[in-house]
Amino acid sequence: MCFRRSAAVLAAVWLMGAIGSDVRPAVAADGPVADDSKPASKIVPIYKTDAEWKKLLTPKQFDVTRRKATEGPHTGKYWHNKRPGTYRCVCCNLELFSSEAKFDSHTGWPSFCAPSDGDHVKLAPDLSEVPARTEVLCARCAAHLGHVFGDGPRPTGLRYCINSAALDFQEAKDKTAAHPQPSSPRSSERRTGQ
Repeated sequence: MCFRRSAAVLAAVWLMGAIGSDVRPAVAADGPVADDSKPASKIVPIYKTDAEWKKLLTPKQFDVTRRKATEGPHTGKYWHNKRPGTYRCVCCNLELFSSEAKFDSHTGWPSFCAPSDGDHVKLAPDLSEVPARTEVLCARCAAHLGHVFGDGPRPTGLRYCINSAALDFQEAKDKTAAHPQPSSPRSSERRTGQ
């Protein structure tokens, strides 16, 4: 009970900060929050209606990226993918993650320690559950990708837990390219998913 109250207080403090104060926590209950102090990105936003997105996406892709649904663990097609390549936004094809940043988090979702380019994803508070989480969005089309947590491997310490339905994988042309894996966190640490 005390933990839930603490998480609710943290969320309320962050919300008050987001409404008018310059003071807000650097980390949400279990992950980073958006950094509004960065210079504006050079990514040109894409805007479409739900009807336009529905024509381009499968029902599952639409539910995940536009309605913020979550795939069940171990059900997405990329959670166990070990091939070298690039993961792109299924909605707008923006490069999001490299297979070099992918690691096995033992959660059942594709997990990455960093995006390919920090300007290609946006972070936003997600207060829909307690404790509060940090949502990961595509910087170009605002597709919901998943969440980021502060329990990933070194050097970032972050775990971008991403839905396969939000991704399109482009295999590397040179399949013999090195494919280093970041060290996996201790298996004794309990992980939460999306």
